Amino acid sequence: MSNLLWKSLVVSPAVLGATLLVSTTAIAAPNAATEVSPAKQPTVAEVAQQPEILAQTTIDQVNRYSNEGNQNNSQSQVTSVSQFSDVQPTDWAFQALQSLVERYGCIAGYPNATYRGNRALTRYEFAAGLNACLDRVNELIATATADLVTKQDLATLQRLQEEFSAELATLRGRVDSLEARTAELEANQFSTTTKLVGEAVFGVTDVFGGRNGDNNNTVFQDRVRLDLQTSFTGRDVLHTRLAAGNAQPFAIDGINSGAEGTQTFQVGNTGGNAVTIDRLTYEVPIGPANVYLAASGGRHSHYAAVNNPYFFDNTDGGNGALSTFASESPIYRIGGGAGIALNLPLGKGGGILGNSSITAGYLASQANNPGLSQGLTNGDYAALGQLNFSVGDRLALAATYVHGYSASGALFDSGSQGTVGAFDVGTGQANFLGNGTTNTVSPSSSNSYGVSAAFRPSDKLSISGFVSYHDVTGVGAGDDYEAWSYGLGVALPDFGKKGNVLGVFAGAEPYSFNRPGFVGNNVPYHFEGFYKYRVSDNISVTPGVIWLTSPGQSSANDDAIIGTLRTTFTF
Repeated sequence: MSNLLWKSLVVSPAVLGATLLVSTTAIAAPNAATEVSPAKQPTVAEVAQQPEILAQTTIDQVNRYSNEGNQNNSQSQVTSVSQFSDVQPTDWAFQALQSLVERYGCIAGYPNATYRGNRALTRYEFAAGLNACLDRVNELIATATADLVTKQDLATLQRLQEEFSAELATLRGRVDSLEARTAELEANQFSTTTKLVGEAVFGVTDVFGGRNGDNNNTVFQDRVRLDLQTSFTGRDVLHTRLAAGNAQPFAIDGINSGAEGTQTFQVGNTGGNAVTIDRLTYEVPIGPANVYLAASGGRHSHYAAVNNPYFFDNTDGGNGALSTFASESPIYRIGGGAGIALNLPLGKGGGILGNSSITAGYLASQANNPGLSQGLTNGDYAALGQLNFSVGDRLALAATYVHGYSASGALFDSGSQGTVGAFDVGTGQANFLGNGTTNTVSPSSSNSYGVSAAFRPSDKLSISGFVSYHDVTGVGAGDDYEAWSYGLGVALPDFGKKGNVLGVFAGAEPYSFNRPGFVGNNVPYHFEGFYKYRVSDNISVTPGVIWLTSPGQSSANDDAIIGTLRTTFTF
């Protein structure tokens, strides 16, 4: 065999090794960012809050393809692996990299003496590495003393080419297909910064028990939300959400002025599936803090940890509990609209405050109205402060305070988007702001205090609960009152199948005793059970039952049992 063929075979491991190494880097680097080690499970605080989706995987890939070669990624030849400042002897590929650099001289690095082995490489960078190996081949050929090429060498190369012709054709086809798909994606993509996340909820539901069943019929209701999630930096997200729906709650004996038993997909009904913008918010990290800005449809539960995993759903009603009461503490439904909030960590691990943070927010429901007693600071508002604690990865605690002012006539109104007297949870006694004897609405201020906790003793069991107390002061005589609420839930994630959830929740919806003009001093208990069955990654079916005792705070009213079959489509 000629000297050329011998030296080509000698250097072949270098070429093949370099190709495999850089290709493996290109493939493995993105996976390293998404895969989670089996030993590293998400913490209970992470599960409890269900943070907003910021993933821009497809957008990032498109940007990388669009910007290939535009960055200063020029590479330079190195002769020793020690020249790489980011390569350590403990790295899994250290010996392979050392062989390619020091034995074959076949690896190029960056001008700042780094190799960047844990990041995806562009095709330009791959070309630079391959070119370094080909230069090495040319060098061996140039220094050869024997005949460069013989007929035997050519026959051998031709035979190898014929033997691997199918594999070479397959590789060429894959490259051509990838380039065609990339070109079409760049030409027809909706946006380089925005992705669409949608949710459609179908609900078949009815109410039973005494006069309740006689006054209602079985209904088929829907709600649809289309969320345009825009990211400008990869770490921020702008939510522009369109909503439509026709769902509305039942008329239940004794609570015509209450919201007991209201289901999450029945909140925000637009009437006849009219389309509205029900959320316009922007979230961005600034230094150590995460900042939340709401122009419309802001909610405290968007930015504050509610500590109610598997019951709370931050898309509001498609996947968590059936009812507004079981989904989150009523304290987070005081006020809403437009405003600002921030989350600030108090430590970096270790010590008492190592896993703690503080949350502060201000939302005004009439921020867009320039009229008298309206606007950002003179209209209805709610200011929240919360201290969050995480004890290990199994226990999360929070202490919450909300100071609110409202002239709209309801305490738990979630901003109500300008609808006077509308509210989402609790009895009329706990919500009505004004004089119950004269049925006169009057402006009132409130001071609310709440605690919440989530405990995960194992990956298959989650326990969470809350207690809230509300002190309301009105401007007129007989307008002052106090209200209470509490609840406890047990969830079994992955029950029967991965992605399924079995949940049971019990407690007392917000209630208030001894208010003039109201009848009833019984605690309105709420019991709820549901089973979310995951049909596929995009479809889930949730049958469930809600049992209400003493509706309207009166045992004279018939208990109500609500049965629901909810189907959720996400895309």
